[in-house]
Amino acid sequence: MSETKLQSYTALGKHIYDTSKAREAHRYYVFLLRSFIHRGKLNALQRHFTSTPLLTELQKLYPFFYEQPTRAFFYNKSTFDERLAIVQNHVDFLVETLRPEVIKDLYRYKNLPIWDGQEIDGQQFRAYLYYEDGQRKEGLLSVVLRLDDRALYQIIFWIAPDKNGNKAMWIGAMQGPNMEDAKEVVKKITNKCHRYRTKNLILYIAQAVARNLGLEKIYAVTNYGYYANNHVRADRKLKTSFSDFWAEAGGHSTEDKRFDELPLTETRKTMEEVPTRKRAVYRRRFELLDSIDEAIASSIKQMRL
Repeated sequence: MSETKLQSYTALGKHIYDTSKAREAHRYYVFLLRSFIHRGKLNALQRHFTSTPLLTELQKLYPFFYEQPTRAFFYNKSTFDERLAIVQNHVDFLVETLRPEVIKDLYRYKNLPIWDGQEIDGQQFRAYLYYEDGQRKEGLLSVVLRLDDRALYQIIFWIAPDKNGNKAMWIGAMQGPNMEDAKEVVKKITNKCHRYRTKNLILYIAQAVARNLGLEKIYAVTNYGYYANNHVRADRKLKTSFSDFWAEAGGHSTEDKRFDELPLTETRKTMEEVPTRKRAVYRRRFELLDSIDEAIASSIKQMRL
């Protein structure tokens, strides 16, 4: 590595890590070592990210584009080359699909509303397209349900082609609420959404986003494929079973046991399949979901080139 490049990665590392903290300082030196080991590929990525004014601005807004390939992120047993390809493919897709100001706002960590939702006990329940560096272990973008400024559910993902060249959303994690009154809040929202579970709602929104971005497939990390073990309790029992939920949502296994494939559109029961006593609830639920589809289609259309 040339002295100029070494200085570049040294400055980059110090921008990413707070070296006054022991753990961050350790990560900084690991970053430098791995940047040296993979210097040719990282230099190529850097050339790509400085090839246009927009890409140059993006890598300044979000320097973690260079960190993510060097760490064991995204999914279990991911390789450096796979992570580097994820970063480049994801950003290239956004540049080809969304307006420059929208992309820059996302990596300025702004909440971009995609569904205005409804008021619940004086608080606004909304869905957003969002990203922050704290999500970088599991992906490069997210959809988030918020009650005012509190995050309830989020799906973190990246966009990259599958092995057949299909443009795909890859879900790296689904996270629920982390608040003292979580059960009460989720119950209240479920009732407000006509008995439609909040975690089903966040997946429904992610599916709508995928469709309106022109994606052809959705893949979701399985219990085996999750990059870390923080969804497993000390007694080795799952806090959350990704695989079980994906199956409930119509997903199926793939050749790669780290990922299940999910449908782009949720399958709905016909009214004939619904017990008579529940039909009114289902009708209102479907009306809500249709209104969400319309809102997301309109929002994404305004974001697109």
